[in-house]
Amino acid sequence: MASMVAQLCSLLIIFSISSLVDSLSLNYYDQTCPEAESTITNVVKQAMMADKTVSAALLRMHFHDCFIRGCDASVLLNSVRKNTAEKDGPPNVSLHSFYVIDSAKKEVEKLCPGVVSCADILALAARDAVALSGGPNWDVPKGRKDGRTSLASETRQLPAPTFNFSQLIQSFSQRGLSGEDLVALSGGHTLGFSHCSSFQNRIHNFDASHDIDPSLNPTFAASLRNICPAHNTVKNAGSTMDCSSATFDNTYYKLLIQGKSLFSSDQALMSTSQTKALVYKFASSQEAFKESFAKSMIRMSSLNGGQEVRLDCRVVN
Repeated sequence: MASMVAQLCSLLIIFSISSLVDSLSLNYYDQTCPEAESTITNVVKQAMMADKTVSAALLRMHFHDCFIRGCDASVLLNSVRKNTAEKDGPPNVSLHSFYVIDSAKKEVEKLCPGVVSCADILALAARDAVALSGGPNWDVPKGRKDGRTSLASETRQLPAPTFNFSQLIQSFSQRGLSGEDLVALSGGHTLGFSHCSSFQNRIHNFDASHDIDPSLNPTFAASLRNICPAHNTVKNAGSTMDCSSATFDNTYYKLLIQGKSLFSSDQALMSTSQTKALVYKFASSQEAFKESFAKSMIRMSSLNGGQEVRLDCRVVN
């Protein structure tokens, strides 16, 4: 009975996603705010020139937004006295660069007040962050609305870096996303930095038989243990996601094959023949990866359940 209910819920989610995809449009703002996209791109470009960590921050912010209530900009809302918002939930406290979305919203509001949603701005900014880092460019379907609800308690729904394959595929399938989407979107880990806490489980007290995850390259594991000792006291200690962490490329997959990935959730992609084959495919072909990543981002970013166009991305109207 429980499995039937779960299947029914998944079908309902997939049906609602399909409906939302149909409601979005590539030319949504062509008449009402034709300069919106170029304005957002310029803001992102300026921010990335000043701070190379912005690209990873915007991509991660968009992902964390979409996986809770759909891409409704609920991750941008501030906590208020009686409610702790998503951005203050444990998985999101390291999110940053919210000011970039604020700046883009301010510039767009000058052009066309009350027209462009914060959710669309975040989706477009994430695309720009990828494209400006050397990754693929894609046309973003638009017309998302901003949500009015943001709950820190719901951030436990986010896939964690410690997830195994079963947990990952369940999380993605509940949002209408496939195993190929999982492997392609995981490639976003080519950008950015991770704190020790996200991969500590692999380098200290891994299980009853191993102190270190045996799937890790021994030399790589030793370097991580040097950066992140068992009783680490260095604030913000951690590692870049790969050796070209400011460039969007397929290095992530090449390192994964070598046993040099950071997260358990990364290594989990090697646990089935289908996902392992995709890892090898993306490692050998940058173009195949970029094409799949763009398609998966369009699918993921088409999840939406908002109700309004916020005038300020941090507060409901």
